[in-house]
Amino acid sequence: MELLKILRLLGDTGRLRVLRLLEQEDLSVAELQEILGMGQSRISTQLSQLKAVGFVEVRRAGQKSIYRATVPPGAQSIVAEVLRRSSEEMSQAAHDDEGLQLILRRRKDDLRTHFDELAGRFGRHYVPGRSWQGLSEMLLRLLPPLVIADLGAGEGTLALLLAQRAQRVIAVDNSEKMVEYGSGLAARKLVQNLEYRLGEMEDLPIKSGSVDLVLMHQTLHHVIHPPKAVAEAARILKRRGRIVILDLLKHEFEAAREHYADVHLGFSQVELTQLLRDTGFESIDVSIVSRETEAPHFATVMAFAEKAA
Repeated sequence: MELLKILRLLGDTGRLRVLRLLEQEDLSVAELQEILGMGQSRISTQLSQLKAVGFVEVRRAGQKSIYRATVPPGAQSIVAEVLRRSSEEMSQAAHDDEGLQLILRRRKDDLRTHFDELAGRFGRHYVPGRSWQGLSEMLLRLLPPLVIADLGAGEGTLALLLAQRAQRVIAVDNSEKMVEYGSGLAARKLVQNLEYRLGEMEDLPIKSGSVDLVLMHQTLHHVIHPPKAVAEAARILKRRGRIVILDLLKHEFEAAREHYADVHLGFSQVELTQLLRDTGFESIDVSIVSRETEAPHFATVMAFAEKAA
């Protein structure tokens, strides 16, 4: 293939980003779309252009078309050099590589889910003495005594569990009735290390640098400005403090806005990773931890991160 033709083909940033990813891993159009944040038609056009000159080949995997990079003889050295330099010089390279790792992790999560469904079916059949409550109590005993902020705590079910082991739990909710109910419940249970506070997640009534662990359990999609809420979480955390976000994976069930007062239709793994990174968190780990079998098939995504020292 002529050198000028190769350079012209790879001169388009979009095609180059696609080829960089396919050179690392075989991917579907949907996976490329999620990583790159581009429309399906644009990615399909780029794939067609690359395929027409032999830079990409496609195979079927069930209902999906899977693409992989395949460089024609005579073009391998120049393409390898362009890809190497693009990794160093292209501003989107790090973002694309991170998105690819999330996709690969999701594949492992999907595989794990498949085998989980074939295995012991924990929680689906009665086994004397085995329950999610018992398992939760056991795991809580493994936690060191921490100062924990439970943001969007609701009626306080999780906060009460955490208080059994925590040094102190600060439960924040923007509903006066929830705060009243949770405070009353803690008083009736004689739980002295659990304190309810009325406040918004974007403006927390908690002192800066005073918390070891922040929990956002199915609350971030109710927040109008998620970046502000995550920034507030970072503010109240001590150095090397940790944040755990459990939320809905991005979905298209629009009725959730009306049925559950959801502001956002969940978050993708890429979005959560970028949100945490932009706020200055480190050691970020985002994965899908559960999928519902019934429509609308909500999935839960979990994000761990650590505040920089």
